[in-house]
Amino acid sequence: MATLTVPPVPPSPRDDAMQLYRAFKGFGCDTSAVINILAHRDATQRAYIQQEYKAMYSEELSKRLASELSGKLGTAVLLWLHDPAGRDATIIRKSLTADNKTLEGATEVICSRTPSQLQYLKQIYHSMFGVYLEHDIQTNTSPGDHQKLLLAYISTPRHEGPEVNREIAQKDAKGLYKAGEKKLGTDEKTFIHIFSERSAAHLAAVSSYYHDMYGHSLKKAVKNETSGAFEHALLTIIQCAVNPGKYFAKVLHKAMKGLGTDDSTLIRVVVTRTEVDMQYIKAAYLKKHKKTLNDEVHSETSSHYRTFLLSLLGPNH
Repeated sequence: MATLTVPPVPPSPRDDAMQLYRAFKGFGCDTSAVINILAHRDATQRAYIQQEYKAMYSEELSKRLASELSGKLGTAVLLWLHDPAGRDATIIRKSLTADNKTLEGATEVICSRTPSQLQYLKQIYHSMFGVYLEHDIQTNTSPGDHQKLLLAYISTPRHEGPEVNREIAQKDAKGLYKAGEKKLGTDEKTFIHIFSERSAAHLAAVSSYYHDMYGHSLKKAVKNETSGAFEHALLTIIQCAVNPGKYFAKVLHKAMKGLGTDDSTLIRVVVTRTEVDMQYIKAAYLKKHKKTLNDEVHSETSSHYRTFLLSLLGPNH
């Protein structure tokens, strides 16, 4: 469930565009006005606002926002402006081509999306950047298991329904045990094959059978048998199949714990999940850490950047 709060009777996109233009005029930008509008409009409304703004003022709203807002707030608002597929494409492209590429953003986005979302994302990626996502992955990641898994994951059609063939799920659990913990070394091919070809519901069943048969979780087995970016990709796939809310709560906690905050992760997760399942993420966060996600974000951020993120997160509970 989403946490986005939209006015019961929102102003017309034309009115919103005019209010934004007014906020940019004069000395300095009325940042609060910008946040009040954009943080409370859904993807469709934001698209209409951008159309109206361009029609009325002959400039892209995104360009104007980039010149008016800077730093973390600017990054968050510009990412939020996109529709979900355009946003995913932007995150992946940046993650793959950044100088200090960690590939975390690209891996997380690709491995937590449904097959139909990935098919659409690939089209949008090509239309935005003039290059195929597959090509960018091959060019910007090292040859190896991580690359193979990402390429398999974005190109394999997977079932999206809740139906599971229990016999195959049990067989897969045994296959993963044989390919990993049972033998010396790891047969990565089997992991890539099962993780990229099975549906989320099927993998959740495999995980459950694995625990029943071998006394600990498939997640633990992945941690024992793999490492680095390949491990991150496998863990993202299996955890998003079993409980995405819990997975993203963990990612957010890691981004905010200790000294300093990993703002790029904080922005990425809050902005991409607000219109999807942020209610579940907040519930999982509270259950695990006995503190609301809103309170954590409040203590780790400041100024308009804090206001914007908290507006997306909705009421504090």
